[in-house]
Amino acid sequence: MDDLLTEFLTETVESLDNLDVEIVQLEQNPNDPELLGNIFRLVHTIKGTCGFIGLSRLESVAHAGENVLGNFRDGVQEVTPEAVSLILAALDRIKEIVAVLEETESEPAGDDKELIAQLDAMYRAGKEGGAASAPAEAAPAEPAPAEEAPAEATAVAEDAPAAEGSIYERAGATSAIDAAIELMYGKVMADEELAPLFAGVDMVRMQGHTVEYMIKAFGGPDDYFNDALKPFFAQLAQNGFSGPHFNKVGDHLAAAMTLLEIDPAVIDDAMMVFAASEGEFVSGAEAEEASAGETEAEVEVEVEEVKPEKVEKAAAKETSVANQSIRVNVELLENLMTTVSELVLTRNQLLQMVRHHEDSEFKVPLQRLSHVTTDLQEGVMKTRMQPIGNAWNKLPRIIRDLGNDLDKKIELKMLGADTELDRQVLEMIKDPLTHMVRNSGDHGLEGPADRLKAGKPETGTVTLNAYHEGGHIIIEIADDGRGINIAKVKEKIVTNGLATEAELENYSDQQIQQFIFKAGFSTAEKVTNVSGRGVGMDVVRTNIEKIGGQIELRSEEGKGSTFIIKIPLTLAIVSALIVRCGTEKFAIPQLSVVELVRVSSASDHRIEKVNETPVLRLRDRLLPLVSLPNLLNLRSDDLLSAIDNQHADADAVSDADGAEPVPQTTNAERKDTNGMTDENGDSFIVVAQVGPYTFGIVVDAVYDTEEIVVKPVAPILRDISVYSGNTILGDGSVIMILDPNGIATATGNISATNPTEEEGSEVVNAGRNERTALLVFRAGSEEPKAVPLALVARLEEIDAEKVETSDNQLVVQYRGQLMPLLPVTETFERQTEGRQPVLVFTDRDRSMGLMVDEILDIVEENLNIEIKTGTEGVIGSAIVDGKATEIIDASSYLTRAYHDWFGRTDEGAESGNVNGRVLLIDDSPFFRNLMAPLLRAAGYDVLTAENADDALTMREAGEVFDVIVSDIEMPGMDGFDLAREIREKGAWTKTPIVALSSRTSPADIAAGREVGFVDYVPKQDREALLESLSNTIVKMKGAA
Repeated sequence: MDDLLTEFLTETVESLDNLDVEIVQLEQNPNDPELLGNIFRLVHTIKGTCGFIGLSRLESVAHAGENVLGNFRDGVQEVTPEAVSLILAALDRIKEIVAVLEETESEPAGDDKELIAQLDAMYRAGKEGGAASAPAEAAPAEPAPAEEAPAEATAVAEDAPAAEGSIYERAGATSAIDAAIELMYGKVMADEELAPLFAGVDMVRMQGHTVEYMIKAFGGPDDYFNDALKPFFAQLAQNGFSGPHFNKVGDHLAAAMTLLEIDPAVIDDAMMVFAASEGEFVSGAEAEEASAGETEAEVEVEVEEVKPEKVEKAAAKETSVANQSIRVNVELLENLMTTVSELVLTRNQLLQMVRHHEDSEFKVPLQRLSHVTTDLQEGVMKTRMQPIGNAWNKLPRIIRDLGNDLDKKIELKMLGADTELDRQVLEMIKDPLTHMVRNSGDHGLEGPADRLKAGKPETGTVTLNAYHEGGHIIIEIADDGRGINIAKVKEKIVTNGLATEAELENYSDQQIQQFIFKAGFSTAEKVTNVSGRGVGMDVVRTNIEKIGGQIELRSEEGKGSTFIIKIPLTLAIVSALIVRCGTEKFAIPQLSVVELVRVSSASDHRIEKVNETPVLRLRDRLLPLVSLPNLLNLRSDDLLSAIDNQHADADAVSDADGAEPVPQTTNAERKDTNGMTDENGDSFIVVAQVGPYTFGIVVDAVYDTEEIVVKPVAPILRDISVYSGNTILGDGSVIMILDPNGIATATGNISATNPTEEEGSEVVNAGRNERTALLVFRAGSEEPKAVPLALVARLEEIDAEKVETSDNQLVVQYRGQLMPLLPVTETFERQTEGRQPVLVFTDRDRSMGLMVDEILDIVEENLNIEIKTGTEGVIGSAIVDGKATEIIDASSYLTRAYHDWFGRTDEGAESGNVNGRVLLIDDSPFFRNLMAPLLRAAGYDVLTAENADDALTMREAGEVFDVIVSDIEMPGMDGFDLAREIREKGAWTKTPIVALSSRTSPADIAAGREVGFVDYVPKQDREALLESLSNTIVKMKGAA
């Protein structure tokens, strides 16, 4: 393929991608002159280039489409959906021809007469309809009849019909004349004398009308209407344009035709016609200028006056910018990336060699080499980065066509289109994004009638949002449609034999929704050209996971669905943590590593056992642990093995008074002189995060972080989910790259996107909306009980012999103070020997212990109190981990231990003085009962409301608050709608509102602030809420 054709194909494909987006935008904003001008220029360029290199079929289709766009530009034809559809059909035909041209290097044969006839008919209809009443800006101040045109020009047009021998045919027809005029005006704008005279002139429109006029004057088709050029020459006359200037323009036209290698004799004839037209445009300039006031006003409506010096500076700047950009073949960039990858490997190898020689003379130059290599790597990576908007170009067109096919009104919002990611990742994400947007428009959004019945706007909205989060790109695809119909999904699950009705009864809505990712699963009632084949979402998930990404689904019936995709920025070179298990080294991508924890008998970080399962106590949070040596069947003496071996002798782990820590292993084989050693019997835990799921990976040793070049997994290992690739270290050894997502899956701790494949097995609990971590225990009976884990400060096992009685109250000496001990029930019998399990609740300087029989488990549930009770100390009953479970009211026990537990103010506050009055709005009784005591404990006067309507009733009743704390996800009027209502009217318009939600992405926070929230706090983060309330009230009082 020659360079000219390659360049044409590259630019044309780019232009067509842009046109798909901009023409859909034009349909929505038909009065945007800048947008219309850009569309016309792109089509005009395609047409002109096709004619220049002899692609006649492409030229004909592009020319017919350009004519219609010219009508839009001149204002003689309205931008209607029918016209836009016809233009898009022309673009589709051009794409088809270009695709074959790229493959075969020759223009395919074909018949476009029907399409061109439709475009010509629309063009003629627009011209004829606009001829009688052309827009003001296109009409001259005093229109002169067409028959007054110079005799010479008219003679040429009449005596030389559009046949062989006419200037039009001999010059090369429309494409050559078009190209000549474009070159001519390019030379004019580069002419220091002429350019200032054209300041403020709409050059796109003037060029288009000049082409029409010259084609007619040269004996070609008559598409020139309404003396369209005269207003432009009237404006030029006001700028000082005269006969000598007109002649100089003619010289530039002759030079342009010469550059196009048109026959000199034809150029001479053409220049005679051009010179004859001077009287029409220049000799009458003074007459036109006489009515300059009107003409000037007409022109100024359209364009802003530009000073000559600004034109010169702009032209210089444009030239400078153009010279700073070049086109580079993608293959060249790929080769460069490969070379840099090899350089990184060599750098790592040299650094590894130097580590063994402390005083090596190569250390300093190698450090410099390392810095240069890193800079080079970052530079090359930047050349691969592209805005994600490039993958969104075709989506507006898809949504438009989808809306027309399904008779729906759909608005597509695209946020964060400038967010950049690696070109390779971009290419792999295009198809999944396309399918998911189509899915939202097809399955997600209702028809206009159904939306109106549901109280929604007639037009549905699909929103794409992209943003950076760490080393990942987060893409959200949300719709405000019907949400996922749980009943229909259940029916399809049973029909397909994926689960039984009895099994589905134990599944949450979130678990059931995950079945849409199953192969062949579709709830469409019939197969259409849009959907119903059941080959979509499973392929989407597979493609996303292939590039190390994750997909999460959130859906609420009646409100809509949101898909959240998390993908890496690049797949080429990544930073990784090198670890050892047994005798083998592995790499863990740092993007998934939250932190590294060293655990020992003397550290604050402890490993405990819950229901025979080891967990890591990390800053009052319990994380499940995975032993990498055990998972990979490697021989190792890691910490978990030590705990298992000694569990019979030491059942629990604690550093509380009266508790015995589990001894840590000190096996000498676990030492490693090259990595981080564990000389004191310490163990290393890599805290990893997969989506919202956090867990610890126990390893034998940790070395260093290293930039690694990712190589694909060998075919024989592709089915092993714990590996995502392999790499070569600096010492030349080949190691496997671990996939934290695969580790979580292999251990059964998987995210919401990965239900188990075995029929009838329990789908992994992954509902992320309103999930609460619960500590499940047994006390006084066999029935399980639960308390929010966030309230429990510590899990202790107290020596029963150290329990004392004081003032008829059981107490124990705990951390230098007496701690009251309470039973959960009246029938509870505490241990009189051995060890007594205790849940410790702590607030500032006070602690209270709740005695239990046995700690069973820690689970996360979408908590729903199904049976309320009047029993003191119990909120009600809920299904937790598939069993009916009593949810205890922690505040009841706290006030039994200390009657003034919730009556104290913060230190330094005056007695009886509260920090402020707070309204807490949440539809969950559990959450209200959980948070209200905590806020009162911090010194706030708290009132609660179950929903937005109750809160607004309080407003009407005259209640006044210092701060309003509102949940976002509530039935009926949600938190966003409530905030809008409060801000719009009533007594609370200036009352600060703090949002509470489990969804705290940057997009969610931005949306919250837009509707009037002053802060956005994650649910269950007590400290963050208290800090937010304190800061908000301080600011409010300061402003007052």
